[in-house]
Amino acid sequence: MRAAVTPEAESAIADIAQRHSLSQDAVFAMLVAVNNGGGTMAQFSIPELGGSGQWMRGGMTMVGNMFDNGLKARVDGLCRELSQLLATTTVFPPMATADQRGFTSNNWWPADLGSPSSSGAQNNARYAIFPNARRLAVQTGGVTRVYDTGEHRIGGVQQQQGGASGSVNFTSQFGTFDVSSLSEIGSPPQPQSRTQPQAPPTQPQAPPTQPTQSPPVPAQRPLAGISDADAIVAAIESLAGLHQRGILSDDEFSTKKAELLGRL
Repeated sequence: MRAAVTPEAESAIADIAQRHSLSQDAVFAMLVAVNNGGGTMAQFSIPELGGSGQWMRGGMTMVGNMFDNGLKARVDGLCRELSQLLATTTVFPPMATADQRGFTSNNWWPADLGSPSSSGAQNNARYAIFPNARRLAVQTGGVTRVYDTGEHRIGGVQQQQGGASGSVNFTSQFGTFDVSSLSEIGSPPQPQSRTQPQAPPTQPQAPPTQPTQSPPVPAQRPLAGISDADAIVAAIESLAGLHQRGILSDDEFSTKKAELLGRL
């Protein structure tokens, strides 16, 4: 049973499925994957599109058959259209979550975050994920905190057995993590002591025989945008993960890596 979408999004999914000769379930699965990737990338496993694969806005598309260029073009066209749909349409309605007493409440997170891609509760903590804003809201003990997810593309919540109250682990392209590794939005900076003693050196240091010169900074080619460079780096990291898991051969990994590096 798939998650609810707005009537406008439901109509768009039906239209896209018909034009791309796909089932609505396949289009919806890809829509969720693109949404989890912040609208710029997707990791998916859809039988109608060749099984497992990856897409990144800017030209990087991987499918089960690395040499099926027709399927690559089909996936790229579908993902581009779904990315545009997410950017122009409210796809997922605000989700209601239930507390321990069984009551539900909407929008316990800050209103300026909009609608999350997913939300839920685990270990007496609520969470809501906002990939487009790169934000994660967590509520424990009635206190809501918002975190900057940075480059994490959260794909799910790590199930915990007997976890500590209020603890939630998430999964992204970098693996499993918790909020202790994220920066809290609006938290005051940690005070720094002005009287920190410095340990004396254990051995006297000889003065340098010649002045140290900074190495010249190599010229760099202008980039189309920092987001494109970050996207290419993220794509290479994803390729490395597939290579380590044996999904990509050495030759396939080297070929795609060289192609991506050539765009920097």
